[in-house]
Amino acid sequence: MIFKQTGYIVAVHPGAPLISLGSLFNRQQSPLLGVDISSSSVTLVELSRNSVGRLVLERCAIEPLDVGWVTDGNIEKFDEVANVLRRVVKKSGTRTRNVAMALPPSAVISKKIILPGGLSDAELEIQVESEANKYIPFSLDEVSLDFCLLGPSATSSGDVEVLIAASRKEKVQDRQGLAEAAGLKPIVVDVESYASRLATARLIENMPNKGVDTMVALFEIGSVTTSMQVIRNDEVLYERDQAFGGAQLTQLIVRQYGFSLEEAETKKRGGELPEDYALGVLKPFVESMTQEISRALQFFFTSTPYNRVDYVMLAGGSSSLGGLTESVTEQTAFACQMVNPFDGMEIGSGVMENKMRREASSYLTACGLALRRFAQ
Repeated sequence: MIFKQTGYIVAVHPGAPLISLGSLFNRQQSPLLGVDISSSSVTLVELSRNSVGRLVLERCAIEPLDVGWVTDGNIEKFDEVANVLRRVVKKSGTRTRNVAMALPPSAVISKKIILPGGLSDAELEIQVESEANKYIPFSLDEVSLDFCLLGPSATSSGDVEVLIAASRKEKVQDRQGLAEAAGLKPIVVDVESYASRLATARLIENMPNKGVDTMVALFEIGSVTTSMQVIRNDEVLYERDQAFGGAQLTQLIVRQYGFSLEEAETKKRGGELPEDYALGVLKPFVESMTQEISRALQFFFTSTPYNRVDYVMLAGGSSSLGGLTESVTEQTAFACQMVNPFDGMEIGSGVMENKMRREASSYLTACGLALRRFAQ
């Protein structure tokens, strides 16, 4: 195996593993936590299966992060974030210590390549390392690298398609260090967008006709960035990031009421805002976010052969803002729904169901990470 020190980065195909701490192709189903560290919160999910194979949500927990502690996926305040991660683990009540974490897509270089079929694992490793030098603008000594065999090449008979992925070692080590500081054992280092796709793929499968040929525009509304992915049959047709998110609502609250940034964020999360907030601040912000989502869809239509989507799905903390899904449906004429990654799961006794349902859309990436336990 190429890199024993890393977790693993999983492939564009939602079920395909890339970098593992154990054997490269070892797919154990031992208990695994999914932990997502975003710029605004730390979320944790633990899943299992019951006796008939149905997924069970065993644990979930979320804790906010202060502004600036994590920026563009970079851990700026290591000790503070580690303390929050420890709180989340304790709050969840889990005894599981193996954890899957994720890097932002901007921290990972991935490339599909074509290699001869029939190579042994060792021969594949040698070929991948040779090919990686062509695509990675760093010395291989500075990166964590691995690969995933995707299957036969569609364009070259007898060859296979392989996905290689690499990240700077310090990026991977930051996530590993956080896990270890919280008493966890890092098993998987994923990519955030891959994990969210895995969780979304499960929801798409529950759509009419099992989601076959269904085109879904997934918007993950973060604190400062909203990520859009258009997915059909497990294939990503289009990706785009836009610079808008929940932090802009916090700034509006600051300007409207004269609160400090910290006060505004606390009051927003706690619902402790003046009576005129809904009409004076929230409604205009929802309208602005709707316009951004509509604009992103128009970019997709004008830059691809497509002119429609079947569903718009919203995830992230700000996706639950009152009136947003209705506003998007009205503006775009496409059905819009808020993501609940736990839809169809059995809810374990360790979960406060009402609280989970209010916060469900914030757990999409963490749920995808937890699903790595079962990915084949």
